[in-house]
Amino acid sequence: MAAAGRTVASLVAPNRPVKQPERPRLRDILGPGLITGASDDDPSGIATYAQAGAQFGYALTWTLLLSYPLMVAIQMISARIGRVTGVGLAGNLRRHFPPWSLYGVVGLLLIANTINIGADLGAMGAALGLLIGGPTLLYVAGFAVGTVLLEVFLRYARYVTVLKWLTVSLFAYVATVFVVPVPWRTVALSLVAPHIRLDGGYLTVVVAVLGTTISPYLFFWQAAQEVEDEREDPAAEPLRDAPAQAPNELRRIRLDTFVGMGLSNLVAMFIIVATAATLHAHGVTDIQTSAEAAEALRPIAGVFAFTVFAMGIIGTGLLTLPVLAGSAASALGEALGWTVGLANTLPRARAFYGAIAGATAVGLVMNLAHIDPVKALFWSAVVNGVVAVPVMVMTMLIAMRPAAMGAFVIGPWLRGFGWLATAMMALAAFGMFATWGD
Repeated sequence: MAAAGRTVASLVAPNRPVKQPERPRLRDILGPGLITGASDDDPSGIATYAQAGAQFGYALTWTLLLSYPLMVAIQMISARIGRVTGVGLAGNLRRHFPPWSLYGVVGLLLIANTINIGADLGAMGAALGLLIGGPTLLYVAGFAVGTVLLEVFLRYARYVTVLKWLTVSLFAYVATVFVVPVPWRTVALSLVAPHIRLDGGYLTVVVAVLGTTISPYLFFWQAAQEVEDEREDPAAEPLRDAPAQAPNELRRIRLDTFVGMGLSNLVAMFIIVATAATLHAHGVTDIQTSAEAAEALRPIAGVFAFTVFAMGIIGTGLLTLPVLAGSAASALGEALGWTVGLANTLPRARAFYGAIAGATAVGLVMNLAHIDPVKALFWSAVVNGVVAVPVMVMTMLIAMRPAAMGAFVIGPWLRGFGWLATAMMALAAFGMFATWGD
């Protein structure tokens, strides 16, 4: 009986130390936030940052320093909503807001994402055409079909691993910076002591950069991936139902989001610096697409910089296409009550995968119809500007509502930065319309 109070481990092996639970590996911690942040630097975003660097040199690097805490806050709130409730953003909007607001937001998101898919497919096809020659439209079709097949038929856990590895493609822009001469003192001064101008052209690009770094599809994707990861883990439950899991999960979300958004903004800054040090310094100030930026680098920065930049466009496009299509399909599916999620098989989620294929097919048709990619990106930015603010307002209200979040309503610092991000995007949207036609 004396042994009755001992642990099972001491009875079995009295001289052997009890094995402690393994610390989670970094690759298991970094997931939805890392992929979401990396997908923000898609070919369309690269075009925006390249335009900023080519047109204004280093003068707009400060925008990425400003947007970082705001981006972290709204993405962390989105992730938290997904992990706490076990339902994505659209599902929560369906629960807590009138149907007209839900369908309006999801409809605009679907339009914006589809336009963005078309623009990104075109940029990827053009980049591969620059690298190896050949028919650009064939490459566009190949990228479209290939990404849809991977999303539909590759097992979710394996596909997430592929997406994580594709984030390495972002370092192409870091490499580009280190093969061209950069006045780092000037970069540092522009970053912390910027000379802000109030003319229409400058403000338009500021709005474009902010609208690129803080985009609605990112909110929906990170929330949806938290839900998918929770459902894939047999031991995990929504935090409202399993509050004991909260400390580790919320800590993971914080680290994942800080790292993912930090990588996103750091790479964006390197793109601005690279194009400022090369294109702007040599008088090339009119860049409309990411492929144009890559081609313009060739005679100025050399074949290596051109090749790395173009390969980065393809890599980030492969990462972003499933994010754009998946976030749109998840939002649409949750709004309509479908079974959604990449972890589901095709027979179980036919409508969800049909939406992914449909959005990608429309993007492909945009390229076959030779729709101007610059105009497509412009209208995508307009729609994103319209939808971002109401989505952020509703997201904040859900995150502060005990009926939705239980004991996990957001605290003061997330509330403060979340509302500040919302106000900043409202100003950006107002600035976009105010500078329309400038």
